[in-house]
Amino acid sequence: MNRRMFMTLLLSTPFFSKATQLNSKNFILRKVPSSGEKIPAIGMGTWQTFNVGSSQNLRNQRLEVLRTFFAMGGGLIDSSPMYGSAQEVLGYCLQKLNYPKSLISADKIWTYSTNEGKEQFEEMKKLWGLNKFDLVQVHNLLNWKEHLNSLRELKEKGEIKYIGITTSHGRRHDDFESILKTEKIDFIQLTYNLDDRLAEKRLLPLAQDKGIAIIANRPFDGGNIFARVKNSPLPEWAAEIDCNYWSQIFLKFIISHPAITLAIPATSKVEHMKENMGACYGKLPDAQLRKKIIKDFERIS
Repeated sequence: MNRRMFMTLLLSTPFFSKATQLNSKNFILRKVPSSGEKIPAIGMGTWQTFNVGSSQNLRNQRLEVLRTFFAMGGGLIDSSPMYGSAQEVLGYCLQKLNYPKSLISADKIWTYSTNEGKEQFEEMKKLWGLNKFDLVQVHNLLNWKEHLNSLRELKEKGEIKYIGITTSHGRRHDDFESILKTEKIDFIQLTYNLDDRLAEKRLLPLAQDKGIAIIANRPFDGGNIFARVKNSPLPEWAAEIDCNYWSQIFLKFIISHPAITLAIPATSKVEHMKENMGACYGKLPDAQLRKKIIKDFERIS
């Protein structure tokens, strides 16, 4: 069975079960260092894309995006109180899909207030329709020390499985480095993509050395990265790593880094979700091809 036939069969299945996912040689999983749990290397972000308010039409469109995500083996979904109505819309969609077993729930605490942080956790449970979360992170390091203490208490109670911190756009890397050296956490989330590799210098190797999972946000640089290659055909080597779209090249470059656990692209379109999740199948670039990808991207753009 070739890749095209495999994907056609996969998409005809109502839900791609976790058992099937784990047994597929084509599916790319990454290990969470603190637990050994294996999770899909492509997740899903919800910033902007799921902030659609009460519009029934837009909610149902997002429902189909989410349906496709799970049908192709998706697991981790990331959200935040900062993302407007995204948490509520997620809850609506997950309820309609009867909460697929492969769901890995990830949300954030986003406030300077310690008490409000505790309230946000209770609110996110209601909005998602969940009793516990797989991962809760301190968003952009707001009051990070106090929030991490609160999250550790919730973790001890079994209401959270993993805890972590986030940043984006290359901000506060010095603070991030200090926290990684001194705090026991399971995950970090930061910006890493083909056009922004700043995290490679210190944070990626440090997190890897500390046994901390890494979520790469802004894998497409907010969409800007596509403008750099819009007039360029796929390179010949794309077929070597089972890529049919630039989006898959961008994502496979990220998840092929040995320190990265997963990337979380966001989209509001089913076709783009199929492309994104397609990057969770097939071969990944080795170290030599990664260098060539960087070189070719810089030459093209």
